[in-house]
Amino acid sequence: MFGVTILGNNSALPAYNRHPTAQVVTMNEHLFLIDCGEGTQMQMSKYKIKRSRINHIFISHLHGDHYFGLAGLITSMGLFGREQDLHIFSPNGLQQIIQLQIQVANMALPFKLIFHTIENEGILIEEEKFRVKCFAVQHRIPCWGFIFQEIKKPRKVNNEAAIQHQIPAAFYNQLKEGKDYINKLGETIANELVTIANTAAASYAFCADTVYLPSIAEKLQKVSTIYHEATYLKDLKERALLRFHSTTEDAANIALQANTKRLLIGHFSSKYEDLSPFLAEAQAIFSNTELALEGTTFEITA
Repeated sequence: MFGVTILGNNSALPAYNRHPTAQVVTMNEHLFLIDCGEGTQMQMSKYKIKRSRINHIFISHLHGDHYFGLAGLITSMGLFGREQDLHIFSPNGLQQIIQLQIQVANMALPFKLIFHTIENEGILIEEEKFRVKCFAVQHRIPCWGFIFQEIKKPRKVNNEAAIQHQIPAAFYNQLKEGKDYINKLGETIANELVTIANTAAASYAFCADTVYLPSIAEKLQKVSTIYHEATYLKDLKERALLRFHSTTEDAANIALQANTKRLLIGHFSSKYEDLSPFLAEAQAIFSNTELALEGTTFEITA
């Protein structure tokens, strides 16, 4: 399963039962936390997100509504007896903040806390079945977006056909790459006889707080689903520019230029109680737009 669960979708001030930014990306057995605003722990409990399965946390930038819940989450993980390492990716400065909190509280964590300072765009994690990349956005302070990508081989093995042709399991990875198999008799078993085309790899991009920046769309070409902040409605474009945020139209234009299939919008200003105008304005430009409503899990497909 590849999906994203929205835990918080509001901007700096919690309002109307909406919380500051936090999301959990699920990629099969892996859970990744993106940002950790106030109330993230409570939201995780409410929506039955298991803390113990989160081994990687990504903090986009050091404005409080994106990380003020982190110290409490780390403390709770320790109280629950966590033992596995916890990796935190963030701009420079977060390690000193968290370590000071741990120090003044005379806290001894039962697990290893590993900080990774983000300084350049590129790959943060790459394993056999997924990778996580970061890209720069433009906010008042250093700020990063994240792309989560499935990694799939070009072909899938047809187990029944492979067994029928007596192909050893040790050769399956090469079959997935499209290679033919030559048996002990020197006979070539064509790859197409024992494999099928794999499904396309899906991807999800989290665009953190940012002013409208067309170059972002270039970095997100054909990402399956994009989350982009839409703090304000279009009539407050000047305020958005002044505060390095985006409007509904900005987010929709990025989605259109990126050739994505679906857009999620969030980070709503607390000045708005009714979110329906956000959806209407964005859909007028990019029809497949949805509100990133808290408690919703969006499946990510290619």
